[in-house]
Amino acid sequence: MKIVGVSFDSPSANQSWAEKEGFTFELWSDDDKTLALTYGSVTKDSAPFAGRVTRILDSDGSLLVEYDAVAVGTSPYEVLADATLIYGQ
Repeated sequence: MKIVGVSFDSPSANQSWAEKEGFTFELWSDDDKTLALTYGSVTKDSAPFAGRVTRILDSDGSLLVEYDAVAVGTSPYEVLADATLIYGQ
């Protein structure tokens, strides 16, 4: 299982933010909005920012589970529980 975060920010901005927040997972830059469009966090490439969504994908990038309402206090636990059921880790 691999966890990544994705934003429209530059790689250097993502790195600074990850260091500030103490993130232990990768942050990817989606400045051309390809991932956001593919996985539904935006509906058009002119969107100024992505919606806060979570997706669980298989190793081929196929969508397994999607969460469109991300609640900071509970979503990480729900996603981790679901990912553990799927991947057994």
